[in-house]
Amino acid sequence: MSGITLGSLDLAALLCSRVCHDLISPVGAIVNGLEVLEEAKDEETKTFALDLIKKSARVGSAKLQFCRIAFGAAGSATAQIDTGDAESVARGFMEDDKTKLTWKLPRIFMGKNRVKLLLNMLLIGVQAIPRGGMLTVEPIGEGENAGFRVTSTGMNARVPPVLELLNGGAEGATVDAHAIQPFYTGMLARECGMATAIGQEADAIVFTAQ
Repeated sequence: MSGITLGSLDLAALLCSRVCHDLISPVGAIVNGLEVLEEAKDEETKTFALDLIKKSARVGSAKLQFCRIAFGAAGSATAQIDTGDAESVARGFMEDDKTKLTWKLPRIFMGKNRVKLLLNMLLIGVQAIPRGGMLTVEPIGEGENAGFRVTSTGMNARVPPVLELLNGGAEGATVDAHAIQPFYTGMLARECGMATAIGQEADAIVFTAQ
């Protein structure tokens, strides 16, 4: 298949940049909280700083756990991952005051690349609802070879501009740290022998891999 040509070193570097981008915000907030704590003269300011540090540490931990599975090696080439663990890291990473996750997959073991594909699909699903909403994960088929359907429902839901990258991108095009995640999602789908599709249904964006 023609498309973007990306060496293994460039892929590793861009994925590392993506992970660092996700972690910069909570780590920076922890540093800011520590600086405020050092300079605090009253209990109210100290309490504010401690709350900021605790919240940022939880966010950073959740992002690390998610990225470890979504982008990491996660064992040998034939390793399997518990979909219950995938659900746990997805909730920790994505759920907040604006966005909720409905998980309808049974708890089973699946090949690691299939689970990594699902988590990366969820990242694209979040992009489809920038103002928040509901992410729903459902199986297509049964068992460890099931496909996935991710439905993003929310105000101003839109198809993310990733379709070309999912299919490998245009020949001669380039990919940067911002675009590497959808490109990597397409790589995972092809590695699993699956095809991806994105479409709009009423007020929802539906992303499938099967």
